[in-house]
Amino acid sequence: MIPDMKHRLTQPFRLLAAANLGAQSAEQLSLAAVPLVAVLALGSGAGEIGLLGAMQTLPFLLLSIPVGLLADRLPRRSVMLVSEAVRAASLLLLLLMVASGRTTFAGLAVLGFIGALGTVGFTVAAPALVPSLVPRELHARANGRLELARSAAYAGGPALAGALVAWAGAASAFVLATMLSLSAVALLRRVSEPPRAPVPARHAWLDIREGARFAWHDPLLRPILLTGIAWNIAWFVLQAAYVPYAVRVLGLSPQAVGLTMGCYGAGMVSGALLAPRVIGAMAFGRAIQLGPAVSVLAIGAMVATLAAPSGLLAGLSFFLFGAGPIVWTITTTTLRQAITPGAMLGRVGSVFLTVNAGARPVGAGIGALVGGLWGEPACLWLALAGFVLQAGIILASSMNGLQRLPQASAG
Repeated sequence: MIPDMKHRLTQPFRLLAAANLGAQSAEQLSLAAVPLVAVLALGSGAGEIGLLGAMQTLPFLLLSIPVGLLADRLPRRSVMLVSEAVRAASLLLLLLMVASGRTTFAGLAVLGFIGALGTVGFTVAAPALVPSLVPRELHARANGRLELARSAAYAGGPALAGALVAWAGAASAFVLATMLSLSAVALLRRVSEPPRAPVPARHAWLDIREGARFAWHDPLLRPILLTGIAWNIAWFVLQAAYVPYAVRVLGLSPQAVGLTMGCYGAGMVSGALLAPRVIGAMAFGRAIQLGPAVSVLAIGAMVATLAAPSGLLAGLSFFLFGAGPIVWTITTTTLRQAITPGAMLGRVGSVFLTVNAGARPVGAGIGALVGGLWGEPACLWLALAGFVLQAGIILASSMNGLQRLPQASAG
């Protein structure tokens, strides 16, 4: 039997998906290997590791909107290609630094910042490119394929990096990460992007403002934006408290702490695999609301450990945090692609990325302050309030009447 071509993802998208897998895997390997190198080779402590993490996430806050502007003015494939080539170069320099025995903290921080540019380019430009590569009815499936790759990399990358560093030395992790990043570059070179209409020349600020105003004033996108802010603040309040809470209150060993946190990646993979059936089984607006609702169940399981200390409950919490929000990511990305004019997809997507990235240090700072003053259990209760708030925002929104994807926007 000949497969129905209308229901198959196109060859250019399959190349994009394969490049995405390579890029995401390279990112997760490097994110896990860099702090390991800092601890093992330089004796870095919590403060230094926190600074490395900040340097690796700062590009999302500073550069997402400029990259989104470029993605709307230039070929999106080119934006990803250059971004990934920059990441490959940073990984190669990390490899040379580690292999030569000349590792410095400043080198790790600067190259970590540069490497994150590849992630920013992919995160902004790939969703903006999808609508031009696959038919509208396959957008959710295509987004699910991209998120599945991210989930698999998130679940397996840190463990693989740890194993490589332990068994073959730190340089081996950067060898593999560099090869994966270069493979992503090679695959992106083969992606054929349909031409777009020329963009009229005007001041960059006008373009940026146009994307931000569209995201804020659209009645479907605004509650998604607000929900994302509340979710990220609550999540990073929880993240700030979990490790000390797990050790001091739950009595978990370092290995058990890592195992419970690893359930998050397992939940992401499970959610990405189940997403097509979930989306097909309910109204589209309800599928969007599912992730925030599941997040309330997840934080409920974590708060329950205050009364019944249990690593199993903590693991269940992280699993639910992975499974529900990945459906949210797939459905909200698909909705954004459907209602945003094609010429603004990069800018609108970058607004969401910037706002979510900006909410993360706010949540981490609140978690540090509350935890320092009143202890980790107070952070759990505060996170519960935040997750209830984000669910309330989306459950009270116009998503309630959204039975199916709206008609595509012009432009």
